[in-house]
Amino acid sequence: MPSLVRFSSPRVAEVVPDLERTPEPDEVLIRTLYSGISAGTELTAYRGSNPYLNKRWDDASRLFVDGGTSFSYPVDGWGYEEVGEVVSLGTAAEGVKVGDVVWGTWGHRSHTVKKAEWAARRILDPAVDPRVGIFSQIGAIALNLVLDADIHIGETVAVFGLGVPGQLAAQLSRLNGGRVIAVDGLPARRQLALELGADLALDPAEGGVAERIRELTDGRGADVCLEVSGSYHALHEAVRSVAYSSRVCVAGFMQGEGAGLRLGEEFHHNRVALVCSQISGVAPGLQHRWDYDRLATTAIQLASAKRLNVTDLITHTVPMADAAEAFRMLDERPQEALQVVLSFDEGMTA
Repeated sequence: MPSLVRFSSPRVAEVVPDLERTPEPDEVLIRTLYSGISAGTELTAYRGSNPYLNKRWDDASRLFVDGGTSFSYPVDGWGYEEVGEVVSLGTAAEGVKVGDVVWGTWGHRSHTVKKAEWAARRILDPAVDPRVGIFSQIGAIALNLVLDADIHIGETVAVFGLGVPGQLAAQLSRLNGGRVIAVDGLPARRQLALELGADLALDPAEGGVAERIRELTDGRGADVCLEVSGSYHALHEAVRSVAYSSRVCVAGFMQGEGAGLRLGEEFHHNRVALVCSQISGVAPGLQHRWDYDRLATTAIQLASAKRLNVTDLITHTVPMADAAEAFRMLDERPQEALQVVLSFDEGMTA
């Protein structure tokens, strides 16, 4: 029986039956192999802090407004890091065959039905580890951040937050020609960043991050800072660390009010530009050439060619049946894990 992960209420996840669908003539049925859990945005839905669960997003005004919510519990099949195997075809499906491994976004569910044309554009090379496929969206987010940062060869890039998107952004910054300074409070994450190519790793608990970065850049400061932790304190230190009239690009999903962020200090006196990097769009100057599909496809191509290391970010692989414990660990003991992956057994029932 098809199944999915449901957030029944804040901090309650369970596996429940899903609707069973037969592909239309131009569709394919995909059985999920792996689904990655986002320890950032997805946890806000699990915890109940996501703004869509507390306000209503108005498309026309592009504002969150009071009076109703965009989503409410139970929330079914959240998740955007999936890879699966095509198990049946509609009568008119073209460009894909049974057994093809396809990457994309369809939530934590054992099966999904997609258009054959969509699946055909997302076939993973059979020689590639299928787990690479779960990194399409999170890879696109990191790549979009690096494009927003507009990094040039020889520039110093400071990455604040070494979770999965931060680790990917650090690698991509190096591929883009940057000297990477990685900043995180967890020793294991700093060590991994160094192993994956970062030039230096700093512990914010030791203090003086901005001062140390300026020492390393002849007093100038980082050419650009990438904030990927979702912490206002980290954002403030990124603002302190960047050079005069330079930019801080923010991909972390900040929650609540900005405690710890003081905009009357270095932000004001150093003419710092704050740029939001969000996967719903790309930098205005790139819109004629880049879109989401190109971002995701490029991330998968880089990972497939082993120019971007993604599988070393996986710390836990657990059966879908244990999804509740996986979310509980990420919520209560985030220091124990980096990328947590749900695996799907063909015979599993809810």
